[in-house]
Amino acid sequence: MGDVLVTAEHLQGTLSDITFEMLAHAKPLAQALGGRVAVLLVGGTPEMTGQLGAAGMVYTVAAPAEFNPATSAAALEAALDACKPQVALVGSTAMGLDLAATAAAKRGLPMAAYCTALRVEAGHVHAVSQIYGGKLNVTSDLGSGPCVVSIASGFAQAEGGRATGEPSVQALPPPPADGRVRFKRLIEPEAGDVDITAKDVLVAIGRGIGKKEDIEVAQELAEKLGAGLAASRPIIDAGWLPKSRQVGKSGLKVKPKVYLALGISGAPEHLEGMRNATTIIAVNTDKNAPIFGVAHYGIVGDLFDVCEELMEEL
Repeated sequence: MGDVLVTAEHLQGTLSDITFEMLAHAKPLAQALGGRVAVLLVGGTPEMTGQLGAAGMVYTVAAPAEFNPATSAAALEAALDACKPQVALVGSTAMGLDLAATAAAKRGLPMAAYCTALRVEAGHVHAVSQIYGGKLNVTSDLGSGPCVVSIASGFAQAEGGRATGEPSVQALPPPPADGRVRFKRLIEPEAGDVDITAKDVLVAIGRGIGKKEDIEVAQELAEKLGAGLAASRPIIDAGWLPKSRQVGKSGLKVKPKVYLALGISGAPEHLEGMRNATTIIAVNTDKNAPIFGVAHYGIVGDLFDVCEELMEEL
């Protein structure tokens, strides 16, 4: 039986979207392997267990609600022993990056990182991963034995993994206390002048904007569209816009009706924050930019020319 084990993530009492995205990946994978889907839930609540109806079994571990990498790593070891899965799925997230490689190294298991798709061929698990900032895809044959896969966020619909129900529950012993890593506090971004997560339309700028002074062009277009102005991480790191405007893994997740990406190449970390927008329009001079892989409409061209023509039309 080729079981698939999903390591759930939660924050401030809510299961994260990546948990349900992994369940969406896990269901067809387990079916192809002739196994079932199981979930590891560390420091969760009974309400969370009820939201994991897509799984047949939930392994629970009593622990503080706040994520602790040492505690979760020990719990994952215990779940691997209890479940003996053919595939263990861990999110390619700030939390999951502490767990997947550690588990694979300790067990001597093959691992694929930044995975966007999974399939089974002749009993072997094949994982498609993004490398070089999303510019290349590589397919790894992980064999027919146990393996670990870290799943990139945003490449499956979370709704595909949401299901209420009453999965079987097995409590695993809490791992021994490890004082080397302690949770101190959660630092959240300060509220900004604009809540980009509440905007129906976003104009987002990336490195292609060139210099700080030229942000005014995108700002003017955003105002004409009644949109919010957002940005990818390089703009924030340069200090050109505040952290509250950042979209991506280390920023905010947004789901506007329209997302206009200007000069954004589309690294996986950025796509994680915006790929669920209803309509994505990308403008980039590089015809091979990864952003075009998720865009519904794309223009290969200079963003300033496009902005000028759009403003004339508006």
